[in-house]
Amino acid sequence: MALFDLPVDELREYRSASAEPADFDAFWSKTLQEAREHGLGARFELVDTHLTTVKVYDVTFAGYGGHPVKGWLTLPAHVDAPLPLVVEFVGYGGGRGLPHEHLLWASTGRAHFVMDTRGQGSAWGGGGGTADPVGGAPAYPGFMTRGLDAPENYYYRRVFTDAVRAVEAARSHPLADASRTAVIGTSQGGGIAIAVGGLVPDLAAVAPDVPFLCDFPRAAVLTDRHPYREIGLFLKTHRGRGEEALRTLSYFDGVHFAARGRAPALFSTALQDQTCPPSTVFAAFNAWAQEDKAIEVYDFNDHEGGGPYQEAVKLRWLRSYA
Repeated sequence: MALFDLPVDELREYRSASAEPADFDAFWSKTLQEAREHGLGARFELVDTHLTTVKVYDVTFAGYGGHPVKGWLTLPAHVDAPLPLVVEFVGYGGGRGLPHEHLLWASTGRAHFVMDTRGQGSAWGGGGGTADPVGGAPAYPGFMTRGLDAPENYYYRRVFTDAVRAVEAARSHPLADASRTAVIGTSQGGGIAIAVGGLVPDLAAVAPDVPFLCDFPRAAVLTDRHPYREIGLFLKTHRGRGEEALRTLSYFDGVHFAARGRAPALFSTALQDQTCPPSTVFAAFNAWAQEDKAIEVYDFNDHEGGGPYQEAVKLRWLRSYA
């Protein structure tokens, strides 16, 4: 795949045309306030994984609407003092998987929490186990158009709320140092990490890789690859509803969360990525409010981005923050 997006020098100056809703902050303040009316109820149950270097806890906590959300908390096996915490969100269609799929960050001497994504976990990896009990208006198959009729009904309102509560749940464990919390994720997970970075003010670091859910007005017309294509296919049937759809999506655009990002951030993008085009990633990166930020650019990669090379970059980078 040849380069298809803006040249690199233009990417570094690019700004999204996504219009921020006037009540963006009020919408999210009300959403999180309502979620916190339900007790967090975080439960940590030790799991026998036959792994000797780590301890793994099966975690359940109350997310959006008080709905139960699952996760894994992985700790180094022999630890008795609070550790820096890495909270991770997963890519589109995946779930928390199996405990042995998540060994990297505990191997660095950190606590690691991975959140299951409600309603997903059936497309790849080791699966997931968190239902989404909320119904919605007619939607194109997938998750991008579920509840697209109104911000209050949109699927990612529930997911982003779950993610904020996941940070709260992970921080509640006595061996997690809340003051040294980083959030990370790839693709959808990166988009969720950006949202959390804009909603949780006291994070130590944020590291989104090839993030999804950014700059919806451009993404929806620039690429015909799923999942963004779900939006176009929905509007292909529901003619004339584009303005309404973009209004809903504006409450969930990573660009607007990035404008509220207070933590140091490390982004990554790939110039041949048709799933999350580089201009949409740069839109969020360029909007990120914290001046301590950097972006890794992989010239000849598609949506796999930097892969293990980017993991090595994050391992070095995160030492300064968490």
